[in-house]
Amino acid sequence: MDLFELNAELRSDMGKGASRRLRRESDKVPAIIYGGNKEPQPISLSHKEVLMHVDHEAFYSHILSLVVDGKKNKVILKDMQRHPYKPKITHMDFQRVSDKQVITMQVPLHFLNEDKCVGVKNGGIIQHHMNTVEIVCAAKDLPEYLEIDVADLDVNGVIHLTDIKLGNSIQITDLIQGEDHDHAVVSIHRRGGSEEASDEESEEGGEE
Repeated sequence: MDLFELNAELRSDMGKGASRRLRRESDKVPAIIYGGNKEPQPISLSHKEVLMHVDHEAFYSHILSLVVDGKKNKVILKDMQRHPYKPKITHMDFQRVSDKQVITMQVPLHFLNEDKCVGVKNGGIIQHHMNTVEIVCAAKDLPEYLEIDVADLDVNGVIHLTDIKLGNSIQITDLIQGEDHDHAVVSIHRRGGSEEASDEESEEGGEE
């Protein structure tokens, strides 16, 4: 079985009323699958089965196997709607993909060796500026996450998008736009530094 495999059924009833009945009476999640030069297909999934997967980080950055009436489809999750206060999934959108198809996805960042970080040992604090990053790659090369090793990062040190190690076919969408988009991903600040800066600014403002 695939890491993430979901079973779905085709549905013919459309509209908000039909979706409400599906959720209320059958404990199903209304969804749609589109792309792959095929017509969009309205489907439904078991809410219980969906809940088994949605707490896994990799579910959102992984090629999923969606079995529709016995036929497997390679898909990615493009959108998922939740109830505003109940632990309920109310709708899902899936896009069909092929191995060589170029896709755009958000993938999580995993920060390694924070407990061994030089800057932390020297009294600094780690600040994460990003927890995910948008990439472009072939579907077959989609990583579940990207790793950033902060072991050698010292106080006042910064790791930027260009410092992230990528596979040959993977690009970060921000960097495609140019050098001005080489944003900071993680940095080390000295403890109390931001507070001291704020105090100095306040004192200067009072003297004026």
